[in-house]
Amino acid sequence: MNAPAVRPPLYIRMHDADNVAIVANDGGLAPGVVFADGLALVERVPQGHKVALVDLPKGAAVLRYNVPIGYALKDIPAGSWVHERLLAMPDARGLDGLPIATVKPPAQAPLEGYTFEGYRNADGSVGTRNILAITTTVQCVAGVVDFAVRRIKDELLPKFPNVDDVVGLEHTYGCGVAIDAPDAIIPIRTLRNISLNPNFGGEVMVVSLGCEKLQPERLMPPGTIQIVDERSVADVGVNAEAPLDVVCLQSENHVGFMSMIDSIMQAAVLHLEKLDARRRETVPASELVVGVQCGGSDAFSGVTANPAVGFCTDLLVRAGASVMFSETTEVRDGIDQLTSRATTPEVAQAMIREMAWYDAYLQKGLVDRSANTTPGNKKGGLSNIVEKAMGSIVKSGSSPISGVLAPGEKLKHKGLTYTATPASDFICGTLQLAAGMNLHVFTTGRGTPYGLAECPVIKVATRSDLARRWHDLMDINAGRIADGEASIEDVGWEMFHLMLEVASGRKKTWAEHWKLHNALVLFNPAPVT
Repeated sequence: MNAPAVRPPLYIRMHDADNVAIVANDGGLAPGVVFADGLALVERVPQGHKVALVDLPKGAAVLRYNVPIGYALKDIPAGSWVHERLLAMPDARGLDGLPIATVKPPAQAPLEGYTFEGYRNADGSVGTRNILAITTTVQCVAGVVDFAVRRIKDELLPKFPNVDDVVGLEHTYGCGVAIDAPDAIIPIRTLRNISLNPNFGGEVMVVSLGCEKLQPERLMPPGTIQIVDERSVADVGVNAEAPLDVVCLQSENHVGFMSMIDSIMQAAVLHLEKLDARRRETVPASELVVGVQCGGSDAFSGVTANPAVGFCTDLLVRAGASVMFSETTEVRDGIDQLTSRATTPEVAQAMIREMAWYDAYLQKGLVDRSANTTPGNKKGGLSNIVEKAMGSIVKSGSSPISGVLAPGEKLKHKGLTYTATPASDFICGTLQLAAGMNLHVFTTGRGTPYGLAECPVIKVATRSDLARRWHDLMDINAGRIADGEASIEDVGWEMFHLMLEVASGRKKTWAEHWKLHNALVLFNPAPVT
């Protein structure tokens, strides 16, 4: 690969009022380097880290994104490296007196004429993949299901060329838990709704141990699997209920391990036959259900990749699609930006409730919100959670926030929705799958090989250095924005078109190519027994 061109010293300032900026050059800059405006570095500043643009006296607010991300603990001369050890973190914004539905952006013209090739489901949803998912009721069966899935892939899948994959929905829940605790509904509905994800075509197959607390009938009660009359999909009128297909390992019919495997494979054949009969058809872009997320974030996340995702989010909303942004543990510090964009006071109050839950959760655990920022985030230039939050929120674009989902709930309408999840990559991805996500966008600055077996994941690099080094893991290089080679709008449109290609199955993401799949992690605030 070609080596990057040598660039003059460059910093990136996010707002005219900012008194710090981040160094853009690969490898950082040495002391004595002078920028075009005459600012000279008094010490080395790593790439992505902040440089003081003016003298900052002790106690002064340090502004990035025109937001105080901290207060100087001592005098900081212009040209100095501004890092976490020099900053006192601001207090979290209170949840009272917030702006409620005050921002009314002008309506944007609909984005019409864009389509992809998807799989229409009987419940009215559309899948971007055609996958057989095997649901498990308890972790005890995970090893057996994994063995069976490997055999299904080797022996059965080649006979059904229209089926993309077979996945086991494995997790650590199901027994040893207070199954009747109020918060137990969260992991239960999460697993239930994942089983009904659009990419699984409505073919629900369950493997149970038999003695677990989470019995199949509790996980998937009658009426859960709905078949909608295709002539009245808009009415979501149920005209039939699909029977629940369960393989119970403790059944007396099973004699030996291989008989369990045989039962799972026999049940799989019936579902594979139905899935194999399906074909892609042209559907409007409004059938996309996109989850956006960031992980391994750095200071460039809020400069390149996340703003490009935000621009693409607005394109998707204009096209009538559904977009979910999440990560309560990150966006908490920008709650005022979110409540002001709510379409109604009720939507704003729902977001406030999710943030209040998080505040109480931190108090219960005797920790504060500073625990969110990781060593990698800090190495990438993010000093604290306030700075990280400002860069994270921009993934949501500028569209009105029209809905809020509690953890594990299923999406019910189009537009931009706040889907409450922790910031943990795997839990966030799991909960967005439960909400009905059929396509995922994941931005990273430090780099992470994150992927999901259940849904295509488009990976976006924040820096060109990462895109070059991880050239066969990143699908889009948003670092070109910082390099001056592309605009936020350019990369946003590139992302939008790539989504349609990936959703249609005409293009595979690198995570799909390498089969990089992280385990599902259920969010379980209920106590164990």
